[in-house]
Amino acid sequence: MEKKVLVLGAGMVASPLVHFLLKQHGVRVTVADAAGEKAQALVAGSPRGTALTLDFEDTAGVLQEIGRAQLVISLLPFTYHPHVAELCIQARTDLITASYASPGMHELEEEIDRAGILVLNEVGLDPGIDHMEAMRIIQDVEARGGCIRSFISFCGGLPAPEANTNPLGYKFSWSPMGVLAASRSPARYLEQGQEVSVPPGELFKDPRPFSLPGIGRLEGYPNRDCLPYVSLYNIPSTRTLLRGTFRYPGWCAFMRAAGLLGLLDDRHCTKGETHSDLLIRISGMPSCGDAMESLSGRFSTEEFVQAVEGFRWLGLLEDTPIPDEAESALQVLAARMQAKLQYREGERDMVVLQHRFEAEYPNGGRERIESIMVDFGIPGGDSAMARTVGMPVAVAAKLILEKKIGLSGLHIPVLREIYLPILEVLKTFNIAFQEARSKL
Repeated sequence: MEKKVLVLGAGMVASPLVHFLLKQHGVRVTVADAAGEKAQALVAGSPRGTALTLDFEDTAGVLQEIGRAQLVISLLPFTYHPHVAELCIQARTDLITASYASPGMHELEEEIDRAGILVLNEVGLDPGIDHMEAMRIIQDVEARGGCIRSFISFCGGLPAPEANTNPLGYKFSWSPMGVLAASRSPARYLEQGQEVSVPPGELFKDPRPFSLPGIGRLEGYPNRDCLPYVSLYNIPSTRTLLRGTFRYPGWCAFMRAAGLLGLLDDRHCTKGETHSDLLIRISGMPSCGDAMESLSGRFSTEEFVQAVEGFRWLGLLEDTPIPDEAESALQVLAARMQAKLQYREGERDMVVLQHRFEAEYPNGGRERIESIMVDFGIPGGDSAMARTVGMPVAVAAKLILEKKIGLSGLHIPVLREIYLPILEVLKTFNIAFQEARSKL
């Protein structure tokens, strides 16, 4: 008997997921998107695939499709997921997402339990693969009688070194607004037993330097609230716990300057403004003279030289009209980034995920464990971001359909019966970690 999977959303990470599931024997895949042509492009030529144009605001229509499936995969924006979960509860249908398990999702936990379904969140890259590899190492240390004293993890989706061709050192492999929205979040982490809080305006102030073989220099900044991971990973012994984001040098200075100028704000645009008009108005720079000269004078330190060039390169200093649909400074910045920070044909993106642990054992011995995954996009094919977000979801779906993951309830992949089989299958697609251990 065929098993039916409903994929909601046909965006940037859907391709490897859908194509993997279409190759599975006995599985039929329906891809639904508000833009039906995007769904059609994903399933074209497959006898097991169906494309559907679906308005995700049409609750009755979405519920009807969910009721026809054994498993739903939601690739919609995270704000939709609690609503999709509510419909899955009604239909008694399992659900997978790659997004964080939001407070709205946790509010449904009792209803999920009563329905007897599995809702598996955070099965992408970050969050997702990062959880899985972290738990594999943590539980290995614990099995040898040790405990974790430090855990530092950084992850980033970046241009491959040869595609790093602009002053910002970045190109988009996912939503520009998602990247910029995350830049306005505060951060909190643990360092040497001390809690460190970083307000949004300081997020990019002191990036940490990294140097990775074959990649070169990177910088990293903290990512959201890291403290819950002490209990989530069950490592109360750790004195340091930091999760962060990798970027090439220059990104943090640019984003810090953008914040100081007001470009990360929701301040409304004035109809008929040009890009330079907007920048002058929200930043308080002198309205006379050359905008580039004013900006260079304001950000004259060495740290910001590349940032100033980034503003020029994006076109934010030009007397060109801002788009009519842009209602805020943040949306103007996102629109310019969307236009300029694109991969050219034949260019590769890259995903880098690095875990660094320090472990201590009963005999007094201490150990450093470093685990790193680097994945490159395929020119003309799937991006590294699409592979590393989509494939863990696809593999999880396969294992659930085969009843090799037989859980119910609300979960993320920190349980051995979830993360271990997913990591093993991912290795067959060359999504794998290189591990190194040394004594301290």
